Formats: sequence, C-alpha cells, structure tokens
Amino acid sequence: MNNEATTAPSFDIPEVISDILATIDQEREKEIITRRFGLYDRKETLEQIGELLGITRERVRQLEKAIISRLKTAAAEGDIPAVKLAEKQFIRTLTERGRAARITDLADHFAQNSDQPAERQQAHIAFIGELSTNLTTVNENDNYYQSIAIADYGTEKELRARIDELVKVIRKHGKPVTIDELDNMVQYEHPSQIAAIASMSKKLAHLRGLWGLSRWPMVNPKNIRDKIYVILADAGKPLHFSDIADAIKESAFKRNNVTTQAIHNELIKDKRFVLIGRGIYALDSWGFSKGTVADIIADVLKAAEKPLHRDDIVNEVLKKRQVKETTILLNLQSKPQFKRVAKATYALEPVEAA
Repeated sequence: MNNEATTAPSFDIPEVISDILATIDQEREKEIITRRFGLYDRKETLEQIGELLGITRERVRQLEKAIISRLKTAAAEGDIPAVKLAEKQFIRTLTERGRAARITDLADHFAQNSDQPAERQQAHIAFIGELSTNLTTVNENDNYYQSIAIADYGTEKELRARIDELVKVIRKHGKPVTIDELDNMVQYEHPSQIAAIASMSKKLAHLRGLWGLSRWPMVNPKNIRDKIYVILADAGKPLHFSDIADAIKESAFKRNNVTTQAIHNELIKDKRFVLIGRGIYALDSWGFSKGTVADIIADVLKAAEKPLHRDDIVNEVLKKRQVKETTILLNLQSKPQFKRVAKATYALEPVEAA
C-alpha cells in the first residue's frame, strides 16, 4: 500500500515563509508583503498599507509587484531553497488530488502538523504558490475559489476556462451528476481531475457524490425546505414528517438540529411537498398533486372520461394517496359530485351551468 497520500507532510510551512522573508532586506518591503498577503495577520488593502507607510496606493502596488517579481526570479534560480522544498511537497499532493485543488483543501491537508490558524495557513500556501514557477494560482472572485494547480496543467486563464466548461456541461445536463457520469461528457485523463477542477468553481457544489449548480438544492441545500427536498429525493419514496426530521438530524447537513414541528411547518408551506396520507409527504415532481381524497377521485374520473368501477377508482387513488380503502369508498358514497350510474360504478355528477 502506498502511504504517501496519507502520511502527514514533514516540512514546516511557517519556516518556509520565514526563509523567504529573510531574503528581503528592506523592512518596508517586508511590511508590504506580509500585510498584502496576510502572512501574520489579516490581509490589508493597498490603501491601508499606504496610509500606514505614508505612501500612495499606487506606490504600494508598484512596490508589491517589484518585490514579487524579484522573489520569483530568485526562487526560479534556486536562491530560495525553501520555495523549491514547498513546491515539491505541494506538487506531490496535487498530483494525488487530480493536479489542482482549492487552497482551503490544500491547507487542511498540511494543517496536520501545524498549529497555525486556518486563514494564515491558506495565506502562506497562496504566497508560496505565487512565487513558484511550477505552480499556477487562481485568484478568488465571484466565480472561482482561490486555488492552486501544477503549472503544466495550464495558466490561470486556461484553468478558469476548464472550470467554465464543466459549469456549462452540468447546466446543460439540467440535473446533478456523478463524477463518473461527467467523465463520459468531457475529455479528461482521470475522473480525479474533473473533481479537482469542479471544486474550484463557486457555481458548482456537491453532495453525496452528486455534482450540480450551487443553486440546486439537491447538491447545496441552504434551508430547511431544501434539506427536506434532498431527504425525500434521496429516499425516492414518500416519508412521514417525523422520519424526515430524523433523517435530517442524522445527516451531515450544517445546522441539522431541527425540531419535528419545524419540519412539519415547512412541509405545509412549500408547494413541492404533497400530503398524500396522514403525516406522509411526497414530491410533486413524482406526479403527486395537492388536494383532498375527493379531489383525487375527481381527477381519476376526469382522466378516464367515463364511469369507473369502484375497485378501479380505489386502485388509481391508492397510487396517489396513502389512505385506507374505506376512506376512498366513503368519499365516493357521501360526496355530491360523484354519482352511482350502475352497480358499484361511479361517474362525475355533471355541473349545472350558471
């Protein structure tokens, strides 16, 4: 068995950062880099750093660009061995993960041997990635998570194009898919690469092995109603509201500590959920429609366009409602909209014109 994928990395990222910063002679330049990348505290804007150092925003930007360029050159020429050490570890891990990853995921991996706060660990990795000629970083915006990839996998522009392609394919497909299904839709060397690229998109989300648009509740439930929908869809059959509540409590959803009454209230409010029995709910997408037992009987007779034997009516209603047969028969016999036209045979009573 190969233990490299599970063994905690042995190098110390904060030490790498210290070694890099030690190559910067001017304190002002160190200040700019540490504050801009959030290496020891929160990230700061050009304006904030400019005010602190008594220089313009534009001057801070120029200095930052020059410092990074100088550090990149030094790293490429082997003058900062710590960058090469970190780069080797990152590439090894990225290779195991499909050649790319969100920086948060990479930071979680290397946090095994670190007591650094998560945000600082992420900032350190992003900074090292910025200096490496063998790594590509993807900056965060509304569409992409801050990510990192092996450089020969593509430039930032090319990686974003890969991400956009997956979003387009999934959107066109119209429903959540597995990575193996996606593998049949796009051209990649290995499914792990698809998962890696998909994880970099803010427009995509995944749940229980399914990937879809982040606005789809099946892969990204944001409220109680979405979670109910996922539970029912995953079950593939109607459930009692108490069973739905239990399933949510036992799930890996965030904020899964909900009350049974809260679940029942949301089921009543949302049109996607149809009451088909005593406390039993189904999805309207399964072909169920809202209404009383009498409404369902009427729908069955309308669809038939002819009188039906009570046994046929009962069988059809039971496909749409989980109720007792006696309840159906009682409605047939007591509701004025149903008329017995022959032995055990019923039709809809014609509605008189106004």
